[in-house]
Amino acid sequence: MDSLFSLKTFLAVAELRSFSTAARRLEISPAMVSKHIMRLEKRLGSRLLNRNSRNVSLTEAGQRYFDRVRPLLEGLEEIETELGATTQTPRGTLRLSAPIWMANARFAGILSAYRHLYPEVKLDIELNGRLVDLVEEGYDLAIRVARALEKDVVGRKLIDMRFVLVATRALLERISVPTSLADLDGAPFLSYTPVMPTGQLKLQTGGEERIIRFEPVMRSANETLIHAACLEGMGITILPRWQLDEDLKTGNLVEILPGDVDLAVPLYAIYPNRAYLSAKVRTFLDFLAAENRLR
Repeated sequence: MDSLFSLKTFLAVAELRSFSTAARRLEISPAMVSKHIMRLEKRLGSRLLNRNSRNVSLTEAGQRYFDRVRPLLEGLEEIETELGATTQTPRGTLRLSAPIWMANARFAGILSAYRHLYPEVKLDIELNGRLVDLVEEGYDLAIRVARALEKDVVGRKLIDMRFVLVATRALLERISVPTSLADLDGAPFLSYTPVMPTGQLKLQTGGEERIIRFEPVMRSANETLIHAACLEGMGITILPRWQLDEDLKTGNLVEILPGDVDLAVPLYAIYPNRAYLSAKVRTFLDFLAAENRLR
């Protein structure tokens, strides 16, 4: 028998002074009301109600119990109502972990558009390159690039994020502009350590697939530093297209083998549990995935 429901049954009988009226309110039989009260009294080892064929009243112990239990149950019902509302209406603080390269105007525009639709949601965003522990560190969501998710990870694929092989024009003129994958072997490379720590990369262009053995001249787990070093002409690198729009437009960086090299990698939203997603998480996921916003 449900102990919490037994308490609710006791409160109903105490307030209404009637087993049958309490039964109608709770939508159970009078016999079931009696069973709940007897079970509660047995567990407490004390009589809570005086009852006869006409009247129901609280005993001294029952009155003390009623006075202590009623505010507790009212508080529980209040928090249940609040929590239920959060699964319907987006509100509260959304904690998000995302890659450093998402620190740009395009992503800021997406966040602004989401907040315009859901003004009761506040955003707490940390940009980093590490794999955060969502539960341990209290994040609602993490956005990460990955070829595939591990079996025990819950996530949703958002898009295939396009990465681009780039360098400065001056560097390419110095090492000669590559016309095929073979020309990239031994080229100076800025290596993003979480993805390609050794500088080796499998690339495909047309029907040709080849493992390129770059010569790493710098390694870092920070995409911003890799980007800045690339702009200085230190080496070739691979970065998300998002991070490079302005540089490619102005000519500060040049795409290598444009249109030939396929570097699309899945972008996932990862969250702690598939069940009972709050409204803020559910709407943010749907917003990111809708209408190719991330392309």
